[in-house]
Amino acid sequence: MTNETSTILVIMSRILDYPNDEFFDEHSVIEEFVNEQIPSVTIRTEVLERIRPLYEMDRKDLQEIYVETFDYQEKTGLYLTAHELGDSRKRGAALVKLQKLICEGGYEYEGKELADYIPMLLELMAVAPAEENFTKLSRRLAYAINRLLSNLPSSNPYFKAINLLMMYVFQAPGKEEIALLENEHEEADLEELPYPMMYR
Repeated sequence: MTNETSTILVIMSRILDYPNDEFFDEHSVIEEFVNEQIPSVTIRTEVLERIRPLYEMDRKDLQEIYVETFDYQEKTGLYLTAHELGDSRKRGAALVKLQKLICEGGYEYEGKELADYIPMLLELMAVAPAEENFTKLSRRLAYAINRLLSNLPSSNPYFKAINLLMMYVFQAPGKEEIALLENEHEEADLEELPYPMMYR
């Protein structure tokens, strides 16, 4: 993995986290990090131009967009196994395996999110060893990011920033790979029950 690739992974792990006070306060630090770590002027300019609009937005407006985009919409959510498996019971086992992989990579995650939280996994990939399991994880993330972008309007302020991952980090999954993974995806059963449930 190149230094540029690792840098973009780290940057995007921050961009995709909730835009709290710390998010806005570290804008200058992020720009400095990009300028120091990405030697290519073309890529450096592209990265800065695509993330800058997020920092220039009103804080409350960006927070509302974030919640609406990533918390309320399943197809643009930030959880890897949700993209892969949907509402399947297999997610529990998948999370356990993912947590084990994270530990094997020597990565200590102290956040409150589940093991499949995409921003955390992006940061993990920036420092992960070049092993088969992490190569597979990279392909899984490529599928999830590609699915997210496919369901995100290009007018969304996060679209151009997230697309950096497909431009410089991940290889877009092929049709066969997408079809294979979509076969594992289960939709939530939201059909109305034949009779009302009563709780006492």
